[in-house]
Amino acid sequence: MVVNPTPTTDRRSDDDARGRLQQLLEDDPADLFENAPCGYLSTLPDGTIIKVNRTLCTWIGHPAEKVLRVRLRDLLSVGGQVFHDTHLTPLLRMQGAVREVALDVVRADGSLLPCLVNAVEVHGPSGEPVLVRVTLFEATARRRYERETLAARRAAEESEARSRTLQQFTSELAAAVTTADAAAVVVHRSRRAAQAAGAALWVLGTGAQPGAEPAVELAAAEGMTPELLHALSGAAPGRVLPVLGSGVRTVPVGDALRAAWPELAAAADEAGCTDLVVVPVSADDDHLGALVLARPRADESELISLTEPGEHHVLTEADADLLATLGQQAGQAIERARLHEETARQAERSAFLLDAARLLARATGVTESVERLAEMVVPRLADMCLLDLVLEHGMSRVVARHGDPARQEHVEELRAWAPPFRDLPAPARAAMEEGRTRWYPSLPDEWLSEVVRDPAELAAVRALELASVISVPLVAEGRALGVMTLSADRRRAPFTAADVELAEQLALQVSLMMAKAQRFELEARTSHTLQATLLPPSPPRVPGVAVAVRYLAATYGVEIGGDFYDVAPLPGDHVAIAVGDVVGHDITAAATMGQLRSVYRSLLVEAPAPTAVIDRLQASWPLLGLQRMATALFATLDLPTGVLHVASAGHPPPLLVVDGHAEFLPVVPSRMLGAPPAPAVEWTGVLPPGATLVLFTDGLVESRTSDIDAGLARLQAAAGRRPTTDPDELCDRLLGDLAGTHRADDIALLALTRDP
Repeated sequence: MVVNPTPTTDRRSDDDARGRLQQLLEDDPADLFENAPCGYLSTLPDGTIIKVNRTLCTWIGHPAEKVLRVRLRDLLSVGGQVFHDTHLTPLLRMQGAVREVALDVVRADGSLLPCLVNAVEVHGPSGEPVLVRVTLFEATARRRYERETLAARRAAEESEARSRTLQQFTSELAAAVTTADAAAVVVHRSRRAAQAAGAALWVLGTGAQPGAEPAVELAAAEGMTPELLHALSGAAPGRVLPVLGSGVRTVPVGDALRAAWPELAAAADEAGCTDLVVVPVSADDDHLGALVLARPRADESELISLTEPGEHHVLTEADADLLATLGQQAGQAIERARLHEETARQAERSAFLLDAARLLARATGVTESVERLAEMVVPRLADMCLLDLVLEHGMSRVVARHGDPARQEHVEELRAWAPPFRDLPAPARAAMEEGRTRWYPSLPDEWLSEVVRDPAELAAVRALELASVISVPLVAEGRALGVMTLSADRRRAPFTAADVELAEQLALQVSLMMAKAQRFELEARTSHTLQATLLPPSPPRVPGVAVAVRYLAATYGVEIGGDFYDVAPLPGDHVAIAVGDVVGHDITAAATMGQLRSVYRSLLVEAPAPTAVIDRLQASWPLLGLQRMATALFATLDLPTGVLHVASAGHPPPLLVVDGHAEFLPVVPSRMLGAPPAPAVEWTGVLPPGATLVLFTDGLVESRTSDIDAGLARLQAAAGRRPTTDPDELCDRLLGDLAGTHRADDIALLALTRDP
């Protein structure tokens, strides 16, 4: 089909042009033109179609009459029109021809026909363009092939990119040691892999009670607004397990989300998110947490964007598989980090228990030991330690310590609501009544309001920001000794089952220490009472002499021994003096000492000489049934004349101090009491006026580091260092110079000064 060109004013020129054009058109074989396997058309230089073959009309579904007089660009798609105007036409003008240009022709039904276009300009005698001949080859199969090739290439590139992402992700996770490090890697790398605006990782707490909804903790976040993080955290309670069990999924920020979680939808809208992608984090089928990725909406300020504003992101199967793999890798890394941290914590717990055992093994008193123990507990194990113990007069809070000195004042405020002023607080009371550990992984505010008894007490508790509590009863030998309460505030992770086990082991050690210390204190009180009962009272006033006595118990072992002293007035202005030491340092030694002193006092009825006392004791020792041997020194003093008689049964000699000069009396000792009898030897002399006679037991002069001779020399030097006639002053000086802080044996000391 042909349409004549528009006539011009110059009839002759127009006729010539029509003739040349007609001649060109008639030269084409008509049949080949109409039924060719490609589309043919001819256009004027401005693109108006003036000739088209049947093949092209069939392809596009338009009759030739509708195609003629239409410009070629009007048959093209929008993109094709842009390409026609910006590339094809300029190239045709410059080169005179274009080959295999890919353009899409719009069919009558609106579908696109992919074509490869070749075009050639036909010029007139003067070189001006007069016609454009265009061929169009259907390229549907080729376009499909190219698209499939491109898709395969893109898939390969995306697969390689995913492999690189996974490799880098795994490599960085392998270097993460702590849970915090692993969480930071998961958030950062996942956000980049998904091209997300923000990412956040929540992990399940490890301290949930069986069957309870696990606590959810924010482990790491990047690019998330505070409002969105808050909304996501608020949406977690009660929905954690269903979310984790649903796999990787995309939650559009739309009407459904607004109906279910309005606050979350509003925060996501405000943050510019179109979708939230939830990725479960798991290890060996155990859910550990969830990764949430916020997908951004398209930036409307961009000149060219392939994403429509507000369009939701479609998560491809490959992307979902990658995110699922990342979730599994993240779970394994977090599990590994947790195991590493738990191993380190277990080592710390073992070290703590060892230190506590060493401390408690050295315990000598309950109060001092638990105070020092509390210094170890906080802040190594807990932020606050309370110890309520059953003492002699009832329950009392003996320890209340916080690891932060700034918060100690709030702990002290709680003493007003603790024993002995009030009953035990709820956790400790429950532990005592039930006789088992009470563990509170979390302390909801409504629960605190119910169990706390006073607004002021509640204010102190809230000021401490308590988040977790363990109360363990202290029980030993079937007796309730008290209760230990450990607390963690919000700056420390909640107590776990391992912490509960550690607290119970510590409580067992404390209970055993308390039972031991209480037995020790009971034995000490008993021994002191027995010692005080067996020892004579303060020496009586004797005219003509001044007497001072001292008794110091040993600091090792049981605080009771067999040392004794005695001063007894006799008829005829005489006074009997004795000092002795039963072998041993225990109850038996004390009992033997009491019997020996009683027998000695009964012998004084006849006022025997010191040698006679020793002989009678030696002879009657088997009859008395005394189980220990003893050393003793007996003396009598004639008050008017100062005549002194002294006899020793294996005991160190007395010391005579006259005018600042000290010397030991040459008393020859006989055998110890309880040894095979031997005659006693008596020494007789005079105690001058103003002189002092010092009698002592070997605890004053014996030492683990030197022999008794060195001790006797130190005693002699100390006694003669400064003259005095006051026996009390002399006793204090001797004890100060010779009796150290730690004593392995008792010391009995007697000083008698004759009036000047």
